[in-house]
Amino acid sequence: MSLLKFIAMIAALSFSANILACDMHGTTGIVEENDLYISVDDKAAAGINKFQFNRVIDKVVNVYKEIVEDNGGQLVVERKWMDGTVNAYAKQKGDTWMVSMFGGLARHSAVTEDGFTLVVCHELGHHLGGAPKKFRNGKIVWASNEGQADYWGTMKCLRKVWANERNSAVMQNKTVDKTVRNRCAATYRDREKMALCTRTAMAGKSIASLFRALRKLPNNVSFTTPVNKPVDTTYHGHPMPQCRLDTFMRASLCQVPTYVDVSYVDPSVGTCTRAGGQINGSRPRCWYNPKSSRYNR
Repeated sequence: MSLLKFIAMIAALSFSANILACDMHGTTGIVEENDLYISVDDKAAAGINKFQFNRVIDKVVNVYKEIVEDNGGQLVVERKWMDGTVNAYAKQKGDTWMVSMFGGLARHSAVTEDGFTLVVCHELGHHLGGAPKKFRNGKIVWASNEGQADYWGTMKCLRKVWANERNSAVMQNKTVDKTVRNRCAATYRDREKMALCTRTAMAGKSIASLFRALRKLPNNVSFTTPVNKPVDTTYHGHPMPQCRLDTFMRASLCQVPTYVDVSYVDPSVGTCTRAGGQINGSRPRCWYNPKSSRYNR
């Protein structure tokens, strides 16, 4: 039995199988509870269409179905295209690892096809994203926290899903933020790796813009205005939209290969760390404090 399967089994035995991340019956989706509803016949809807919705989910499932099975789960993705809910959720019950995706979120004007791919990856990241984990009633539960799901979703999942695509061709006619282009070019010399970096970062811009819109914040998120104030302890709720954009950018710059798995207990494994001299690709301090984690790295 692999170490990951063993840890997953212990976690399932130790904690309630009904604990949710991005709780479908509470207030912890990929965004906070909101009353926005974008119906399938809303003429103002400007996100992606049903074909793109299903194409994205198919891509992610094709890559991760067997990986989830190797970790002791069965991946089930609920495709609720007709539902106008603007959110997304993850849940574990027994060995069923569920991701619930809604048409309302997909139809939001801020959401691009690449951005929607990141949402699916974020939800999968609650299952596979590793440490740091969420807490409930003072106990660690099965789900990676929100910031880690963002980080893993960009650094590992998007890269795996788009690994065999010609990312330079995909990005050729797309608008790329100048800061993103410069930072990716300074990090990667290979053309395809640089294009993948810009693609993942701009997917993050789409979703961070969604978060900003749902919070009705006055200022746009920007790659030039990262959050400079560090947290005293790792934050397990939803980081502010700018902080989440910082996470997406940092994850895009992390050069740890996708085949190096993260750990369910040690947040330094399979990731970029400050202690390892990989500051540009490390989790931003606006939500993550390595000194408040089990491992001081």
